[in-house]
Amino acid sequence: MGTQTRAVVAIVDVYTCSEFLLAAFSALELDVVQVRWRPEVSPAIKDLPYRATVVGSDREVLAAELARYAPIAIVAGQEPDVPIADFLSERFGLASNGTVLSSARRNKFEMTEALRRTGVRCVDQLVADNVEAVVDWARSRGSYPVVVKPLTSAGTDGVAVCADAAQVRSAAQAILGSSTIFDEPNDRVLIQAFLDGLEYVVDTVSCEGQRYTCGVWEYRKRLVGVHNVYDREIAVPADAGVVHELVDYVDEVLQALDIRYGPSHAEVILTTEGPTLVEVGARTAGNMHPEFHDRCLGGNQAALTALAYAQPHEFLAHHAGGCYRRLLDASVYTTPTDLDGVVARINRDVIREIHGLATVWGVILKVGEGSRIKPTIDLKSSTMKVLMAGTNESDVLRDYHRVRALKDDVFHIA
Repeated sequence: MGTQTRAVVAIVDVYTCSEFLLAAFSALELDVVQVRWRPEVSPAIKDLPYRATVVGSDREVLAAELARYAPIAIVAGQEPDVPIADFLSERFGLASNGTVLSSARRNKFEMTEALRRTGVRCVDQLVADNVEAVVDWARSRGSYPVVVKPLTSAGTDGVAVCADAAQVRSAAQAILGSSTIFDEPNDRVLIQAFLDGLEYVVDTVSCEGQRYTCGVWEYRKRLVGVHNVYDREIAVPADAGVVHELVDYVDEVLQALDIRYGPSHAEVILTTEGPTLVEVGARTAGNMHPEFHDRCLGGNQAALTALAYAQPHEFLAHHAGGCYRRLLDASVYTTPTDLDGVVARINRDVIREIHGLATVWGVILKVGEGSRIKPTIDLKSSTMKVLMAGTNESDVLRDYHRVRALKDDVFHIA
């Protein structure tokens, strides 16, 4: 192993979605070790500059191997990694959310029940391993729509907004026996009451139970059949009244789930009764891009997460209890499509035109040449992410409409 000259942080990261965390810890002059607890899953991004990679499916073996590097912090890179990160950080006696509520930080039914036990506003729900129980629950309520979803997936995977018993049955059948986007088996299905109201994202970083709010974004979605398809996330001014209400509620959620350290990504609907949780992940936001967030919100979740773990006194002194500032009107447009086929060619001229729009900060292609493209029904089947920021809302909205007009011209279908 050689002489270790810099302190080490471990990122539990099977799916390599944590390159921003790696860069943030590296900027603080820390080495990063990757923990891969599912060796059969190939990383999606190669050649990241980890000091080393520890691989194994046995927790005790992982702990023994990781001990060689004496990590000062252990962080989850993505949602499936949360229980392993909880176990390892607790085992090493490091800053940890502990294992008692690990399952509730992943399993959406247990998550909601943890809120209910502590008196935090939450949704009515049922979990079942058979279709008929789900249909009977929906019928017994006598009120539609209802929402059917997997227990542990993400990105609107398998989520269906159902207007009648037939749609409930179809959605439950589609989930049971399938797998999540993380390749986990769906052996049970969750059904919940529909929460009516605007949906928001609240992103935070915590240290010793003290929270900094990195950003609040309003979700814009549209219903396509039974699926809610992403359109835009729009940054909300930090001094808007709704931000205070949402942040106060998310503080209660974090306490109920004992999330005292690290990042969180909460989705909340503002109902007539008040904010109500859709779900929360103890990980960074999927739409988080450090430079973009620095420019628009005056900071980013990856850098603040690294600071909270590596330099907790600095975080507590300067960020605890704080909130972002919206410096620019900002939005993230997740482009849907009705195209169906194989992408024969990416039209680079159209990409350049989109990049050239005044408020477009970045374009992230999610589909490449030779890939299959299908009509969008969830986040995974969207085609691009377009990051937009400007000094006024009208400019951003103008460019958003232009991108909408151009988005399918990017892809030439065979």
